[in-house]
Amino acid sequence: MTDDLRVSFAGGPTALLELAGKRLLTDPTFSPAGVHESAPGRPLTKTEEPGLSREDIGEVDAVLLSHDQHADNLDPAGRALVGEVLLTLTTRSGASRLGGTAQGLPPWAMVALGSLEVIAVPAQHGPPGCESMTGEVTGFVLRGRDLPTVYVSGDNASLDVVRAIARRIGPVDVALLFAGAARTSLFDGAPLTLTSEAAAEATRILGARHVIPLHTRGWAHFSEGPDSVRKAFANAGLSERLHMLEPGESLVLTGPWKTQKTQRTPRTVR
Repeated sequence: MTDDLRVSFAGGPTALLELAGKRLLTDPTFSPAGVHESAPGRPLTKTEEPGLSREDIGEVDAVLLSHDQHADNLDPAGRALVGEVLLTLTTRSGASRLGGTAQGLPPWAMVALGSLEVIAVPAQHGPPGCESMTGEVTGFVLRGRDLPTVYVSGDNASLDVVRAIARRIGPVDVALLFAGAARTSLFDGAPLTLTSEAAAEATRILGARHVIPLHTRGWAHFSEGPDSVRKAFANAGLSERLHMLEPGESLVLTGPWKTQKTQRTPRTVR
């Protein structure tokens, strides 16, 4: 077991986290580019092929699924993966829909995976009162003795939620922030995930030493891309904390969670 954290970015909201001997996958999206329906008549357009395939990812110990109801967080290939893995941690309503090995967690519930604690934390997928339209969503905090504290935001748009997490959990070492300011026709186009400026402010609130943005590219309804995030962090004086990975790249943070060189993740030979 190692206290190093390795994050491999597949694209969209999907990253493989390797920590404390466990391999955890966020919101799996491995389908090809194209139109994927969240529900009949609710299409979302995927604009990029995944930077890592399901085969490249290999075996995982658990999926950290922020929610199951939107194709940009669980596309058809991701849904097939969830049917294969030993454990998927998600919302209570999501677990009831998915069945199988999905386990629903209410906010602040904890599951132990060996020496690693996985805590479900709140998320708000849009403006206040959005839940009846966008549904239940969760984020996660990973922590353990002599391990970095890692926050995975899921599709959260609320800085008030981030403040509540910071008050309860305390500072985090690494934040994986779902940014991209996703927008649809809902709520007159209000952002459904963090804007670039809100991601920078969330970094301050959390005291995060390292930030890896997810959910900023690969889908047509993401309105702010990586360059927007870089600009917002530069304007906030936080560029040194930002790690913007390209699909297929990995980042290793070594104890006490200093950065190693970003590297390309080896692809599976087919």
